Parts: sequence; structure tokens; C-alpha cells
Amino acid sequence: MEKTCTEVWKNCLQIIKDNIPSQSFKTWFEPISALKLEGKVLTIQVPSLFFYEWLEEHYVGLLRKTVKKQLGDEGRLEYNIVVDKSSNSGSPYTTNMPSNGNGAEAKMQSMPIPVSINKDIKNPFIIPGLKKLNVDPQLNPNYTFENYIEGDCNRLARSAGYAVAAKPGGTSFNPLMIYGGVGLGKTHLAQAIGNEIKRSMPDKLVIYVSCEKFCQQFVDSLKNNTINDFVNFYQAMDVIIMDDVHNFAGKEKTQDIFFHIFNHLHQSGKQVILTSDKAPKDLAGLEERLLSRFKWGLSADLQVPDLEVRIAILRKKMYADGIELPSDVVEYVAHNIDNNVRELEGAMVSLLAQSTLNKKDIDLALAKQMLKNFIKNTSKEISMEYIQKLVCEYFEVPIDMVKSQTRKREIVQARQISMYLSKSHTKSSLKTIGAFFGGRDHSTVIYACQTVEDLIETDKKFKAYVNDIQKKLKMS
Repeated sequence: MEKTCTEVWKNCLQIIKDNIPSQSFKTWFEPISALKLEGKVLTIQVPSLFFYEWLEEHYVGLLRKTVKKQLGDEGRLEYNIVVDKSSNSGSPYTTNMPSNGNGAEAKMQSMPIPVSINKDIKNPFIIPGLKKLNVDPQLNPNYTFENYIEGDCNRLARSAGYAVAAKPGGTSFNPLMIYGGVGLGKTHLAQAIGNEIKRSMPDKLVIYVSCEKFCQQFVDSLKNNTINDFVNFYQAMDVIIMDDVHNFAGKEKTQDIFFHIFNHLHQSGKQVILTSDKAPKDLAGLEERLLSRFKWGLSADLQVPDLEVRIAILRKKMYADGIELPSDVVEYVAHNIDNNVRELEGAMVSLLAQSTLNKKDIDLALAKQMLKNFIKNTSKEISMEYIQKLVCEYFEVPIDMVKSQTRKREIVQARQISMYLSKSHTKSSLKTIGAFFGGRDHSTVIYACQTVEDLIETDKKFKAYVNDIQKKLKMS
């Protein structure tokens, strides 16, 4: 019985899912659908040219191996790329491209240009002399890629930012929309792109402007009857970095003027970088035609950094400021301030200030005392849920697996330690603990606790694991 394209692709996805992070799988593979299987050629449909380029650059090896595993050594992959979904007919215009294993060269350079431009035609958009102006980019020199700590929370956005900085206006990431909550580094990353472009291409005209300032400039230009100068200035830029575009909400005339500026820049191959507190699809109060353009390129989110990234951020700032803090203090601050980077750095500055003013050495006791204004709840209630989460993060195992029936060694170890700590740090009964960890009875909990106690006495490495987790619990 011959397999269908859907079956082959489903089998491929099972292999791919086991080899890449779950967030990457959700972002890059869930939107893909299988179209057809002709002989040994599997055709999959990807939603944009950007998807095609990204898959070819980052996952082509994995894709080739999985396809060959399903179809044999002669198995090949072909992409069906959705180029335009805006046609009134409702049928997207698509084009087929083979997988050639070279993402850098797998651009759509072979696609025909519909209109041949006569080079003798004068470009009415060029303003004589304006390119010679020395425009202050309004960038903070401290916002660089070197000062931006990479982690799972920001890897996609940072990688896209590097690509844009290397070739502004020449990638599929145009516009590049960076979105996320307050204090997660949107402005830092956006300005880092601008600083890198100015460093490597000093002749490029780069401008950073907040949405609020842009709106005020527009109002001033209307009052002063200088609207043409305002529009011409922004249309002459090579790179525009617009911060907090969600503030366009409700400002119809300003949206209209930015819509025309955006169109001119995009059609001229210039780069647009945007930041927002929400994804384009969740922005309210913006015109649909403007939102549709925000979706043209790449929308990359910034998530809350995990503990390791927060510690790295603090250590980076300490190094830059030439200061040292005890490791337990750094871990305490990073562990308890987990909502945004801005508060994290602010807490450290406050701690240093208090230490200097009171002439006290910085230790864990002082940190707990001084950071009450930053830490909403310095004495978190230790629950079984929290213990389970902490243990699973420590051993890097999925939370749902701890409650499963699997007997894998690393899962059993995490489960037994979780039970042991739940007995030690909560008031839950053995029966309640057993029920929480997958419906097990109290005897299983007793056995788990005894096993952990025995290993603590006989295995130094295991003892270090438990002590390390208990140390993190005490910081809660």
C-alpha cells in the first residue's frame, strides 16, 4: 500500500519534533502542509518566501534526512511557496522551488520582474542634496549586539536582527517587527540593529524615532505648513526604526502619513524596523491596510528570559560597570525578579546604592532586605507545583513526563526528588503527594523519599543536585 503525501509528511514531522525545540517546531513546521507526492518527490506548502529561506538556511539538513528516511535515498523535497495572498480571487499566487541545500543562494532571484525600468527616467522621489546631509540617527551607543544577551527567549528576533544589520532592505525581514512585553529589550535590540548598520555602513541614513515623537512631529508640521519637508525627510532615510507602533492607535491622519512613507521606503528597498507590545494580529485601533503591511516581513517576539539568561544579564552589567557581587546574591536577584530585564537591572542598581550609602557589604541578607520594593512577594509559598517546576527546569525534563508512567532514569530521578522535596517543604500528606505525581499511592512516595536519602549519603554528585535545588527553594 502506497503512502500518501500527508502520511509521509506526518512521519517526517514526528522525527523533526524530536530533534528541535518545541517552540521552533511550532513556529516553523506546524504552519506547513503537504500538497502532493509524485514518485519520490514530496511537495510541501510554506506560507511565505521567508519561510522557504529560513528552512533552507537552518533546517535543510534535517529535512533532507527525514525525507530520505521516508522515501529512500532518491527522496527529494520541493516547496510550494505562497507569494501573494492579497488577490481578490481568494486563490493565492504560488510558485514552486526545489530544496537545494544552500539557503544563502536559494533566493527567488529567478522570479521575473513584471516591468522593465528605463534608467533614463528621472526618479521624482529623489531630493537633490538631501543625501549629503549628516543626519543624527538618535541612537543610544550603549544599545549594541555585544550588550544583548542571547537566549531561547530572544534567539529568533536577535538572529533576524543580525541579518537585517548585515543587509538592510535586502532580506525577507522587511519590515522586521519586534514585539513583547514591557522591559524585555525591544528598544535595545532595535537600536542595536541601527548601531551595527551605522558601524559597518556609515553612509546609510538611519533614524530612530518613537511613535509618540513621530506623531508630535507630524502635528507640528501641519501647524507650520511643512508637511512636505516632514514626509520628504523620512522618505529619504535608508533605515527607519519606529518604536512602540501600538501608539498609532486612534491617530488616523498620522497612520495615513506613515502608510505612505512606509510604502515608499519598502518599494525603494529601504529597511523598516518596528517595535510593539503586541503581535500585529493583536493590535487594536490601527487601519487594516497598515496592519497588513506590518505583516509583510517577520514578526519576532521577545519572551521573558529564563533564570540562566537573567543571571547572564546581571553578570554582563556587573562586568560593564566594573563591580562584583557574591554569586548567591546574583542568583537571588535573578531568581526573584523574573518579569522583565529593566526591573532586574534596576534592582541591582538599587542594591549597589543602598550598600554604598549605608557602607555595608552586600550579602544575601542585605539583598533580601533591600529588594522588597522590587520583589512583590519575597516569601513565595512553596507548593508541589512550584517544586515540580523547579526540579524539571533544573534537570531539563518536561513537566508532564514527571507525572507519566515512564521509567526513564532521568524522569524517575526528577520524580523522586520532587516527591522528597514535597514531603520536606510542604504540609501535604503522603497520599496527596502521590496523587499529585501521577496518581501514585503513599507507599511509592515513601520508597522515593528513602531512595533519595540513601543516594544523598552514597552519591556525592546526586547530593550536590539535591542541595542545589534546595538552595533555589530557599531563595523563593
